[in-house]
Amino acid sequence: MKGFTLLTFAAFVAYASAMAISVTKRDSSLSVVLTASGNSEVKVAVTNNGDRALNLLSKGTFLDEVNPVEKVSMYPSGGTTKVPFEGIKLRLLTSGLTTEDFVALGVGESKEITVETAALHTLSEGGNFDVFAQGYIPYAEEGSTELAGSLPYESNRLSMTVDGALAATVAKALSKRTVIGSSCSGSKLNSIRTALSNCQKLASSAASAASSGTKLDIYFKSTSSSTKNAVSERLRAVASDCGSSGSATSTNCNDPYGGCSSNVLAYTVPSQNFITYCNLFFNELPDLTSTCHGQDKATTVLHEETHAPGVYSPGTDDLGYGYAAAMRLSTSQALSNADSYALYANAIHLNC
Repeated sequence: MKGFTLLTFAAFVAYASAMAISVTKRDSSLSVVLTASGNSEVKVAVTNNGDRALNLLSKGTFLDEVNPVEKVSMYPSGGTTKVPFEGIKLRLLTSGLTTEDFVALGVGESKEITVETAALHTLSEGGNFDVFAQGYIPYAEEGSTELAGSLPYESNRLSMTVDGALAATVAKALSKRTVIGSSCSGSKLNSIRTALSNCQKLASSAASAASSGTKLDIYFKSTSSSTKNAVSERLRAVASDCGSSGSATSTNCNDPYGGCSSNVLAYTVPSQNFITYCNLFFNELPDLTSTCHGQDKATTVLHEETHAPGVYSPGTDDLGYGYAAAMRLSTSQALSNADSYALYANAIHLNC
């Protein structure tokens, strides 16, 4: 079993992604346009160009104006390694969402948000950057809060020059915490122990299945040897961390960064390999689901573990959330998508 310790917050370390920027446009009713504003701000304008109203999930996505989640990707100009991200990655309970978790866009309507990139990324050295937004965003039907599917979005590539000295004066989205309170104990400790044990079993079984190519064509769109190796190696690393007493991640049941708002099951601070499990995780999820592509404690742990670069580097992103979105990802995207691994492990366990 992994250890449960207090965490002292230190400066975030670099968190990199190996996934290069894709510039292949996909058909979508969403138009996403990025423009520079000031030194390090980016304005994100989203327009509904379709023929029906849209109800887009905002919580945990690039439309989230409350939580310090990754809204745009930044790369050194011409590079393929992402600028370190200094925020959190959320996993949501997909049932019980409220209207406050969505942005409604009528036909032809637009929504604009402003992203202070220096608050979420390491930009103190300044320089020239390419900024991009890409992925799949879940949606509900008009007037509903029940997720019905996902829509692709892909912005223009924005080139901007950042003054590092000015960027360094911007307050970070996550406040530094010098002391983190008590962690898991009592019934929560027992629940986490079970979840970690189940995570180890599911990840180990899925790693073996991936080595044989089982179901990889469904969840990762490829059965090539490179895909087999990439999936099995990450899952073996997750299995090792979930089953280790000296793990790379810090497992916590408190909420020092204020990420445990409504419908948040857990969150990871990748640059600290810090994972928090929220009250909802303990109160709403079964240890193991009997439903294909359902949510449970084991696969939530597995999902969060893949975000942590200390487990396997680079850590994953949230490019496609849930089964509908994950099934639309390319091989390279799925290999970098946390939910693809959780869904795959669930499918191997239940023979979906």
